[in-house]
Amino acid sequence: MSNQAPSHSPPDLADDVASARPRRRVGQWLMNVIVFVIGAQALHFLVTNPRFEWEVVREFIFAPAVLQGLGVSVVLTAVGMSLGTVLGTVLALMRLGRFATARAVAGFYVWLFRGTPVLIQLLFWYNLAYLVPRISLGVPFGPELISWDTNDLITPFIAAVLGLALNEAAYMAEIMRSGIQSVDAGQHDAARALGFTPWRSFWRIVFPQAMRTVLPPAGSQVIGMLKGTSLVSVIAMTDLLFSVQTIYNRNFKVVPLLLVAVCWYLAVFTVLTLLQRRLESHFGRGHGALPAKEVEAKGTQP
Repeated sequence: MSNQAPSHSPPDLADDVASARPRRRVGQWLMNVIVFVIGAQALHFLVTNPRFEWEVVREFIFAPAVLQGLGVSVVLTAVGMSLGTVLGTVLALMRLGRFATARAVAGFYVWLFRGTPVLIQLLFWYNLAYLVPRISLGVPFGPELISWDTNDLITPFIAAVLGLALNEAAYMAEIMRSGIQSVDAGQHDAARALGFTPWRSFWRIVFPQAMRTVLPPAGSQVIGMLKGTSLVSVIAMTDLLFSVQTIYNRNFKVVPLLLVAVCWYLAVFTVLTLLQRRLESHFGRGHGALPAKEVEAKGTQP
């Protein structure tokens, strides 16, 4: 008589998997319904509320004054961000350098401009003539060679560029510093072993790798700069917000004109977001998941 236990055939796993059904996610469906209902109510409110006066929005969305203000806002964003990025990169290198004086100067700059509101900085540059009636060049503590009237030199546009760019430089300095420090130290050693100069090593090896870390917060700074240009209206700059304010001060259509500004801000924001994603994809090559076509190509290789 055999002492072996009766053998049981294993269950047919293929049949079990084939007959399996996904678990019903009641919470997920409930959340979808809630979001749909709230979205439908918001859309109904936007379409049916006559106080939005969408016909006024259509009338002024392409008004010459509005487009001119939009152009000023875009130019201020581009110029302010470009100058702020260049100066911020220099400040970041100063903070990472070996010279204590340079580190102290850069640290003081970042402390000062990050610690004061940008609106105060704009007003300060706009009223610079109160402190310095004439801007001059010459020998320090010696004779003056050439000078200009400050009110002629510091126009509202120049004051806006100075306020936005110098403030942005303080934030970009910290962003660039963190990006540079994120690059492995071995990259510096490898570049030095290949005979690269420090300057070439930075621009060819360190900077491209740092951009992967820099781009996401830098993109947010660009968008913040675009919205921050609305503050220049306090120094009589005809930006987008100032333009719509001028119009609704005449026709008293406050909400429709503000919607015009919102539509243009969202349009430019969308373009900047798409551009940021393209740049992130460019500098992120070789990191992260492979595209689907590359995965398929690798899978077909023997």
